[in-house]
Amino acid sequence: MPTTPSRNPQYGGAARTASGASGGTPRRRADAERSIGSIVAAGLECFREDPNASMTAVARAAGVSRVTLYAHFPSREELFEAVLAYSVGEADKALEAQDLDSGPADESMVRMVRSCWRILAQHSFLVTASEGLVGEPRRRRQHRKVLDRVDRLIARGQEEGVFRTDLPRPWLVTVFYSLLHAAAGETGARRLKAGEAASTLERTLLAVLKKPEPQ
Repeated sequence: MPTTPSRNPQYGGAARTASGASGGTPRRRADAERSIGSIVAAGLECFREDPNASMTAVARAAGVSRVTLYAHFPSREELFEAVLAYSVGEADKALEAQDLDSGPADESMVRMVRSCWRILAQHSFLVTASEGLVGEPRRRRQHRKVLDRVDRLIARGQEEGVFRTDLPRPWLVTVFYSLLHAAAGETGARRLKAGEAASTLERTLLAVLKKPEPQ
């Protein structure tokens, strides 16, 4: 289970301070950050149990009033986007710990896939639930930091001569992003066994990225 968010790392830009602006006393800002952290953590658990959980249910789980919840997140869509941003932030922290800049690029890609999948498997319910709340362009922007890491790793693999250069790199990044989320959808629909998803993703992505043999 991910750690409880205790500070406000923007949460996708949706959260607001208690005073409605960036001002206010340090005490009020600290109280607002604690409320936001409690709400996002409660939202994560509520949406895990029921993707259609109401704002009232989230407020109750967070131990705050509806007035406080709506002061920070005026709509369910904004709250869900904040929860999604937190989940992506956890994936980025996991990738930071992997030291993906060392070792052969293809081996680093395997570590990247495994790390991303561990987080995505925990939060796969967000993939399905967000489709009706957060538009694809916004979801893609939420993943910018992670996808920037993917882009850099693919570029390094191309320089090392192990990844293909005959296809645009932005397209290869999109393939990575799309396949990970497709795997989450497939495991959720039980068309792909959860225990086989990581290895299936590794083989599929490495086959896509591998430099073609000379004809």
